[in-house]
Amino acid sequence: MRYPRTFSHIGLSVPNLEQAVKFYTEVMGWYVIMEPAEVVEDDSAIGVMCTDVFGKGWGKFRIAHLATGDKIGIELFEFPENEKPENNFEYWKTGIFHYCVQDPDVEGLVEKIVEHGGKQRMPIREYYPGEKPYRMVYCEDPFGNLVEVYSHSYELTYSEGAY
Repeated sequence: MRYPRTFSHIGLSVPNLEQAVKFYTEVMGWYVIMEPAEVVEDDSAIGVMCTDVFGKGWGKFRIAHLATGDKIGIELFEFPENEKPENNFEYWKTGIFHYCVQDPDVEGLVEKIVEHGGKQRMPIREYYPGEKPYRMVYCEDPFGNLVEVYSHSYELTYSEGAY
């Protein structure tokens, strides 16, 4: 059957779980729904599930679960011996390269991201200058994940169907 699926969650790999939980709760206002915990490679249901995903020999990792105001889950993973990519913005390579949040106070959120160790990667831009108040900007969290900020919903921003 064909119907639009809803978005459940996104998993982000971070170098320090506590710092990430602090950043996302203080800056994005997301809720902690499961405090940081350790998952180990064993015969438990979660251990077996992770072996299915990662293959044998993954050992252990730490995880926390957050939720957005619109019920989207954010899984934060801290793997031992994690590595920061040399270039975290290889947009020409396939795969997920950013996630987007919505805030009518784009400037305020950008300021908060920067104050908490993130970066603003570009000036705030308008999609339809002089026509509609839709704005956007790319930022980066302190862990290298790219965050796009929209002033309005995705549907409103693209409903005209052209730039």
